[in-house]
Amino acid sequence: MDVLDARLILLLDEAPRIGVLEASRRLGVARGTVQARLDRLRARGVIRSMSPQLDPAALGYPVTAFAQLEIVQGQGPAVREHLASVPEVLEVHTTTGTADMLCRLVARSNADLQRVIDRVVGFRGIVRAATSIAMENPVPYRVTPLVRSAV
Repeated sequence: MDVLDARLILLLDEAPRIGVLEASRRLGVARGTVQARLDRLRARGVIRSMSPQLDPAALGYPVTAFAQLEIVQGQGPAVREHLASVPEVLEVHTTTGTADMLCRLVARSNADLQRVIDRVVGFRGIVRAATSIAMENPVPYRVTPLVRSAV
């Protein structure tokens, strides 16, 4: 990644609906250069999506929780498939340490969180779960500081 790539990524973060022509104007480079850079960044997986960032709370899911799961050895693929089928499971990470997986969950309320947890752990490949409710999110998911520090 070079300085132009970084400037383009930061511009897209600031103005996600910007068109290629306007991006080229703001960056002071040719339209074809911006398009080629975008194509290359997408192909390399640096830019994974141009989709809007959605807020689960605004969609009616204001409760966020994290579940640490211990799974039966050899059941990883089946557990992953199960977790992917639960709409309230936003992310799953395999981890080291006492838990095998870490899941980010959302729910409509604390009472609804119990329903979500029951659905998550109601699978024979999951041995134990420990769940923590998030109180606030003072540093939301971000990548642009990495971009700024990379150049």
